[in-house]
Amino acid sequence: QTLLSLAASSPPPTLPYKHSSTMSTATAGTKRKLSDDLDNEEGQHDTTVTVPSTPSSSNPKPPNPYDKIKRAIVINDGKRESLIRLIGLKSLFGKQLPKMPKEYIARLVFDRRHKSLALLSSDPRKKDSDDEIIGGICYRSYPEMRFAEIAFCAVNASQQVKGYGTKLMNLLKMHAVTEGIEYFITYADNYAIGYFKKQGFTKVVQMPKSRYQGLIKDYDGGTIMECYVHPSIDFTRVPEMVRAQREFILQRLRYTAKSDKVVYPPLPSDFAQNLDITSRSTGNATRALAIPGVAEAGWTMPDLMASTGGVKDADQRKDMLKKELLGLIQKVQDKQFSWCFRDPVDTNEVTDYLDVVTEPIDLRTMEKRIRKGDHYKNKHQLYADMMKMVNNCKIYNDPDSTYYECAVSLEKFLSSLFPLKPNDPVTE
Repeated sequence: QTLLSLAASSPPPTLPYKHSSTMSTATAGTKRKLSDDLDNEEGQHDTTVTVPSTPSSSNPKPPNPYDKIKRAIVINDGKRESLIRLIGLKSLFGKQLPKMPKEYIARLVFDRRHKSLALLSSDPRKKDSDDEIIGGICYRSYPEMRFAEIAFCAVNASQQVKGYGTKLMNLLKMHAVTEGIEYFITYADNYAIGYFKKQGFTKVVQMPKSRYQGLIKDYDGGTIMECYVHPSIDFTRVPEMVRAQREFILQRLRYTAKSDKVVYPPLPSDFAQNLDITSRSTGNATRALAIPGVAEAGWTMPDLMASTGGVKDADQRKDMLKKELLGLIQKVQDKQFSWCFRDPVDTNEVTDYLDVVTEPIDLRTMEKRIRKGDHYKNKHQLYADMMKMVNNCKIYNDPDSTYYECAVSLEKFLSSLFPLKPNDPVTE
């Protein structure tokens, strides 16, 4: 094994399999015909759109800011330079992850089956010292299963406001493609879930469980998260790709839209007086629909009614209740003892669960119900489901089990989270 350096200028690897890409590009300076015809008063136009050109030899790519970042893939190959960097990574993870046992960090970082991506300081005075390590990710890849497990991820506290967390993950994704990795999987604590979501991770694991079960390490109180690594995306140039796609869409809209081509005369002073308004509740919508250009833009009376008056107030109340209920769910999920309530019980593993519990419920199901719409009319109904979840846990598990203790802790927390008691009157 040797110390592997990530070369920013190296071309992407050729993989033994193909993935279809949804991104299309055009050659420099070319024009594409619009397939649909644009009608106006004079007839049909033969319209072309200039597509943002892709870089070529005459139009080189703009400099990549990632090129200036010094980084390296570090493994325990016994070499002096590698060992110094591994010690620096161990110190970094120990400082930034204080709840993680130091012996456990050292065991994984120096394990020959694990690799670490390290961001290095370019200051020559910091070379071969702990301060040389700006940030790092320790991971273990499983080539036969085409996924990798992230064990530790941390950035030096003095460098956390400079975007190194995102850059670190993007560089790891670029390197993962060279190893044939399709998925990253990790256990995130409550403080890290937000970071991993920003990096493209999701709580919904699409990779088959048989692919990773028994291989990755399970952590109590952690949330399993997954990220798909697309082999055709240059993760170091995502902002440029988004800008190019946005510009293409805007150019397409400029040729198809008519809002800047049709000009209506000013409204007369007696405009509102000439309207036949039969109902006060529909008055605002009727006046808006009578304005020239509103109906032509696709607005209908139901659309305008939904954006004005009582319907709008009702929607606002629903949105406020939805935000409040999601906030309560989040407060419960943030507690350490909620780990066993976050996901549905796997009845394939716990085969007799449905024989004992007739109405299973969990935090993820409650969150889906809240986001879906009108399942919960008030906080009392959410409280009822929470207590049902507690009682299910108590019914199935022994009083001396860890699960039962979590249920007791959750019940105590719910009494403070919901000040109203269940026998209080429920209002719609």
